[in-house]
Amino acid sequence: MKSVKTRRIGIIMNGVTGRMGANQHLARSIVAIVRQGGVRINDDETIMPDPLLVGRNPAKLERLAAEHGLDRWTTDLDAALADADYPVYFDAQTTDRRAESVRRAIAAGKHVYCEKPTAMTTADALELYHRAQKAGVKHGVVQDKLWLPGLMKLQALRDTGFFGKILSVRGEFGYWVFEGDTVPPQRPSWNYLREKGGGIITDMLCHWRYVLDNLFGPVRAVSCLGATHIEQRWDEAGHPYRCTADDSAYATFEIEGGIVAHINSSWCVRVRRDDLLTLQVDGTRGSAVAGLRECWIQPYGATPRPTWNPDVDQPIHFFDGWQKVPPQRPYDNAFKVQWELFLRHVALNEPFRWTLLEGAKGVQLAELGLESWRRRAWVEVPELA
Repeated sequence: MKSVKTRRIGIIMNGVTGRMGANQHLARSIVAIVRQGGVRINDDETIMPDPLLVGRNPAKLERLAAEHGLDRWTTDLDAALADADYPVYFDAQTTDRRAESVRRAIAAGKHVYCEKPTAMTTADALELYHRAQKAGVKHGVVQDKLWLPGLMKLQALRDTGFFGKILSVRGEFGYWVFEGDTVPPQRPSWNYLREKGGGIITDMLCHWRYVLDNLFGPVRAVSCLGATHIEQRWDEAGHPYRCTADDSAYATFEIEGGIVAHINSSWCVRVRRDDLLTLQVDGTRGSAVAGLRECWIQPYGATPRPTWNPDVDQPIHFFDGWQKVPPQRPYDNAFKVQWELFLRHVALNEPFRWTLLEGAKGVQLAELGLESWRRRAWVEVPELA
């Protein structure tokens, strides 16, 4: 049997005891890559990630490591950063802890890959980018929605000219997050505390920045209204607390080229749509509605001709006029796909454009969204140097 050379890459994974870190990054990305035999370079060589779990709770770390058959974990971040066998640092901590830990990783000469938001402020996020550039380390930020099947189908439609001239984008994101008094909540309590980096504007406008920039064009201005619709929730210990961060955001974006985008984001909405996230794109030649995995289209020639008459039942069943886009390629877990690209970037120096600068752009839009809400005004989005 032909032997395959393995390029091992040690990864310090900080914050993986949380929901996102444990599920999407450890179980469904790194462990899944290990179980598939690594990231294949060619018939003779593969890249194999080797995780070192880092966190503050030893019992959780030990349990998580045992669950996935791993034997390396520690609560000592400094010791992990000093270990030359682990050249990559990954951060999935709460937002308020991220920037300082990333600074320490860069100072230790580690390549950095981290969740978003990359920092609490644009200035700090941009500083991380400059530090990484000066240190000469490779760096990236998670921008997972770009590899969702529904959004990849949208991008393919755009690339083939299906829409004609794109006019507008309308997005709906969210679901009802239970308060925690009678039904357990689906999100951690820090999400609703501004002082801990919580808030849906900070969380989701980072996503909408890279989605809009990559699929439709650079965002040039934002008008955002936030709200804290539910003022009291219950934490993980069952204690009530007052929410200090926004749980809903209603944002309009001006995109270069004249496209107008409006996206509602809410943890206080009940879902009556195709998915937890839907994006409708309307163009002169056709429209599309994408969810997380599926996408439906209506070309110009199949567009119905309704007339306004509120005195009779609507004769058109509008959902019937849409066609589902078939899968034209295999789709893997979006987080895992980007992890594989980053590992190839580290091992092979392949291009990776989703850098800490892109992360800073997301923080910038979130910060400007908060400013727009505070000022009740449109705010320009300047280029980041």
